[in-house]
Amino acid sequence: MRPPLISAAAMALLLFPVAVQAADCTTPAQPGVDWQRCYMDERDLVRHDLSGARLRETSFQRSRMTQAVLAGADAYRARFLSADMAEARLEGGVFVEADFTKANLTGASLRGADLRRAKFFRAVLRGADLTGARLQGTDFLNADLSGARWTDGQRQCAEGSVGQCN
Repeated sequence: MRPPLISAAAMALLLFPVAVQAADCTTPAQPGVDWQRCYMDERDLVRHDLSGARLRETSFQRSRMTQAVLAGADAYRARFLSADMAEARLEGGVFVEADFTKANLTGASLRGADLRRAKFFRAVLRGADLTGARLQGTDFLNADLSGARWTDGQRQCAEGSVGQCN
């Protein structure tokens, strides 16, 4: 029995794998931008549209992201520590294991966002909309959920809801 023939192109791919293009952290903020593993700490991203952006493992510590649009963004393990994200739109985004410690998400829309195992330690989610969000394993320790719309879209968290929706 003869061994199967491997084409020259297939052999070249085995010997010389195609390099994965690295993210360009200097690319301006725009929909679909690839900022994977970038440091965007203390940036002014107020009202910027980052919908569909690739933000995996990116740091936005102390960034100003008021009214920013991150709808459909892939922000797996991204860090938003102490970021101002008031009225930001994170609808349908993937924020699995993201860290929102001390972030201000007042009035933000997290509708349908994947927030599994995300950390919201001491975050402010006053009046935020969590309708349809996935929250398995999410940590809301000392987070202010006053007035937030809960995942069922019906229940609104009572004033003084800290760490859980009452």
